[in-house]
Amino acid sequence: MNQEKRLTISPLGGLGEIGQNCLLLETEETLVLIDCGLMFPDDFHFGVDVVIPRLEYVHQKKDKLRGIVLTHGHEDHIGALPWLLPELDRVPPVYSSQFTLSLVENKLREHGLLEKYQPNPVKPREQVKIGDMTFHFFSVCHSIINGYGLGIETPVGKIVHSGDFKIDRNPLGGHTTDMEAFADFSRSGVQLLFSDSTNIEREGYALTEKEVKATLKDIFLKAQGRILLTLFASHIQRIQEIYDLTTQFGRKLAVSGRSLAKNIEVARELGYLEVDEANLCSLEDLGTMPDNQIVLLVTGSQGEPMSAMTRLAEGFHRQLRVHEGDTVVMSSRFIPGNTKAINKVINNLYKRGAEVLYEKVQAVHASGHAHRAELKYMLDTVRPKYFIPVHGEYRHLLKHVHLARECGVTPERAIVLEDGQPLTLLEQGLRYEEDFFAESVLVDGKGVGDVGKTILKERQLLADEGIVVVLLVVDTESGTIILGPRLESKGFVFEQLYPHILEEAESIVLDVYEKIPAGAWKKLRDRMKSALRRYFRKSIGRDPVIIPLVINI
Repeated sequence: MNQEKRLTISPLGGLGEIGQNCLLLETEETLVLIDCGLMFPDDFHFGVDVVIPRLEYVHQKKDKLRGIVLTHGHEDHIGALPWLLPELDRVPPVYSSQFTLSLVENKLREHGLLEKYQPNPVKPREQVKIGDMTFHFFSVCHSIINGYGLGIETPVGKIVHSGDFKIDRNPLGGHTTDMEAFADFSRSGVQLLFSDSTNIEREGYALTEKEVKATLKDIFLKAQGRILLTLFASHIQRIQEIYDLTTQFGRKLAVSGRSLAKNIEVARELGYLEVDEANLCSLEDLGTMPDNQIVLLVTGSQGEPMSAMTRLAEGFHRQLRVHEGDTVVMSSRFIPGNTKAINKVINNLYKRGAEVLYEKVQAVHASGHAHRAELKYMLDTVRPKYFIPVHGEYRHLLKHVHLARECGVTPERAIVLEDGQPLTLLEQGLRYEEDFFAESVLVDGKGVGDVGKTILKERQLLADEGIVVVLLVVDTESGTIILGPRLESKGFVFEQLYPHILEEAESIVLDVYEKIPAGAWKKLRDRMKSALRRYFRKSIGRDPVIIPLVINI
């Protein structure tokens, strides 16, 4: 008897959050990973560098992994590859556009992992057979060039993955979402649609890139001094627009920021960015040029602490200073969690005499994600039997499910899944599988997963209340105190202002020592800690981390 054909869908990231996009498709013969992204840490992730999906689930099935398919080159879709590939004994081919694969190559080179990389460039409307699945690649318009949506032929029917997309009604430079290809693939029927949910709460259509360029042109027309722009470093289409306007208005373009410079270099090598060297200049040349001939393209659209824009705003940039009359354009959205840092940069720029333009006050950015009308268009084009929203927080997923039901998807077939909730699609119907552990992994330096809730709680305590270290050196034989008690504090009190607090604390330690039997060192440390905690709470209303060090010699 033949075993029933199946396709198991296992979300590792990107369902319930914006970031960490990572989805596994598994048949009897084949395992394919769609995207492998990271997420940047929140404020409560003290000291953490990045957040990645829990990839052990892939490692356990690595013998079946036949390929990795990347929809596009944003960090939330490719950023976790350096933590996946080292654990794979057999290097799987990686499929995507040439531009995306070049960005991955740069990333893996930094991590010394190029030997683990098998890039396979795919052009629009091409198809690739991976095991018993066939992937069709459809161009989509997004805030990065050469992004793809996917049409997937599987043993249980056709699946569509929208990728991150928008439907630009007035596209520039041919950057369009190929709805004709989506429609052709879907004509014979689609079992399941995965679709981008980021902007489900925004009505109508997203702002077009043509409208953004018109706004930028008006800014160039009115600016009397230098124009400083920051944007996502991978937004090559907008970089081209800025360069074109720079040339049109007789200015010169200079770039500050490593990620921008590298992406521009890749795009120029691949022919995606047309730039004449005669219209570029170095940062060193700026001092000899009048302000009204200068355009500066810099990193720091999200207020990153060490970015060029942040250092400019704080006056710490080694080569640049903000000039009175500068026009600063922040041509990107404010990612949730970064708003406070971005606002700080904007305020500092104003303090230094610049005029700052950003999305809330002028149309200087167009989202790369479809609004509600565009999402409806995708649903009406594909007309899936089942629907699963992706790329969004829980409320986005739920609202997208409601839209799918309005578009004719049967209520029980429009499904909200979260990370770690696998589902198996059968030839007839579907089956929910047992949940697996999919909590994100925190990366701090070279440590992967060693920072958990306990460590974060300790870091929070250190950040909130500071630390007090108590040193006591005791002669083991006589029981005499040789050194101490000595208290050192960091982040607790300003010692010159509150010397009496630490002096009284030392007396309390001596009192505790006199009451504890000789040799009961653990009991001594515990009593020192509890006595000091009570004292600090009563005297100053603070609860620092207390570390008693009793050294016996």
